Amino acid sequence: MNKKAEKSRRSVLFIVFALAGFSTFAQNSVIISGQDPNRRVITTAVPFLNFAPDSRHSGMGDVGVATSPDANSAHWNSGKLAFINDDLGFSLSYSPWLGKLVNDMSLSYLTGFKKIDENSAFGFEMRYFNMGDIQLTDGKGNELGEFNPRDIAIGGTYSRKLSQYFGLGISARFIYSNLSGNISSTSGSEAKAGTSVGADIGLYYQKPIFVGAKDGFWSWGVAITNIGPKITYNSAEELDYIPTNFRLGTAYSINLDPSNSLTFIFDVNKLMVPTPPQYATNEDGSLATDSNGDLIIEAGEDPNRALISGMFSSFSDAPGGFEEEMKEFTLSFGVEYQYAEKFALRTGYFYENPSKGGRKYFTMGLGFDLKKIGFDFSYLVPQVQNHPLAETLRFSLLYTIPSN
Repeated sequence: MNKKAEKSRRSVLFIVFALAGFSTFAQNSVIISGQDPNRRVITTAVPFLNFAPDSRHSGMGDVGVATSPDANSAHWNSGKLAFINDDLGFSLSYSPWLGKLVNDMSLSYLTGFKKIDENSAFGFEMRYFNMGDIQLTDGKGNELGEFNPRDIAIGGTYSRKLSQYFGLGISARFIYSNLSGNISSTSGSEAKAGTSVGADIGLYYQKPIFVGAKDGFWSWGVAITNIGPKITYNSAEELDYIPTNFRLGTAYSINLDPSNSLTFIFDVNKLMVPTPPQYATNEDGSLATDSNGDLIIEAGEDPNRALISGMFSSFSDAPGGFEEEMKEFTLSFGVEYQYAEKFALRTGYFYENPSKGGRKYFTMGLGFDLKKIGFDFSYLVPQVQNHPLAETLRFSLLYTIPSN
């Protein structure tokens, strides 16, 4: 495929300019998340905020809210960071994205931490989602110019132990999303970069346990991430939710002997974003409108709600009732084997209901820890052939300085 054809393919996949102006781009989250666009998927802007950025956790089915703390804790659960044993650490992760479709999309993630004292720590993170060069077109196929869409988020974290076993963390981040530059459509509408802010809150509990002659730990975690205002790429009337997410999970680790340990992890996730309602249609199949020109909702609730209302009503607003609400939860299972804290093998499974995107994949990974330097690798294997996420790779490089 030549370069021009490749760019045209991306323009169809990612950004479509409507005849009347620019779209709100929320539909992009379905495609770049690897979900089936023909399902009742909940869409948001900047979906990259919820992509598993590092190799360790992505190798275990995208679990992470209750795993042992590391340099990547800011993404999964800020409450974990205060329990980290090292004094200082950094992690750099890189993943080619949708490699089955294009060859220049990628997700990069830089994060680090610094212990303040025995009970608290600071962290920072920066993630960069590069969508590659594309050819922008309007609804008629007229070329509007080339551009490199990209999303960036920069944030900081503070984590503190509230007791020997219990920790709380908070994070805040700035979000910048530029999907089209300042290229105008043929109707004269002008797009712009979208900006927003997000906040996280995380709770983490970890306690040693003893089973017979073996010891280990049991932990649980809960986090609500990306709490923030809607984002727009065009006008104040066209706003999209950012991917506010609820994550709950637990982990059980046991030391088989002084050198070998095994950890089992389970996470549940749900987007705290309104479910799209079912709209009434006319006899010809077109969407019906009322006297004010607004779409008529047949089942469900109006998705245009304020932030807090949208977050908490997201647990009860599905048109299909309780049954559909349950389908909006994704499940992740992971297992991690460690030898002498120097070598790790990982595997996991991620499940999303077919009616809500249908992502189902196995993952595997391995890691090496050589004194201050560590390296992790993960690989994704979807259950569906020719899936956009097939053969997704992630690489992470870690550097830590132990506490004195």
